[in-house]
Amino acid sequence: VLDADLTAGLAAERFLLEIASVAKLTHPHIVPLLDSGETAGRLWFVMPLLEGDSLRARLKRDRQLSVGEAVRLAREVATALAYAHSHGVMHRDIKPENILLSGGSAAVADFGLVKVLSSSGGEGLTKTGIAVGTTLYMSPEQATGSEQVDARTDIYSLGCMLYEMLAGEQPFTGSSP
Repeated sequence: VLDADLTAGLAAERFLLEIASVAKLTHPHIVPLLDSGETAGRLWFVMPLLEGDSLRARLKRDRQLSVGEAVRLAREVATALAYAHSHGVMHRDIKPENILLSGGSAAVADFGLVKVLSSSGGEGLTKTGIAVGTTLYMSPEQATGSEQVDARTDIYSLGCMLYEMLAGEQPFTGSSP
């Protein structure tokens, strides 16, 4: 169930239309969306429960991964992103918390910040000029709220995540975003 503050001012029809594009994604490294709707003014969506940990939990436990495992997981996430991008869907919040490790494989979850790509420059789920995502993994274009954000921002975030898997720390740190 989505937080009412998060969805304030968002038309339910628009959300349901855009979330339907995510529901069409069928890929072994994407957590499927099973259903979505609106009940008593609250928007919701349903995904299956996957057994395992998030990549974040794994990194907290092990700090860094072997080169082979990090590359394998990054490749799995990259194939999921390539598939989503080829279907006009961008994630916009790739980070270890949104990568689930189940059965030894990576699965991309939480397309809740999805932006439907449009070659015509149509609006997505978020308003232009507002940065949405997790600062430590955002591309510069996304962090500034640029209208020029596209699928490359997901690849940038994947690169930040791969760095963290290999180095055991996030690539950018500082006292402010």
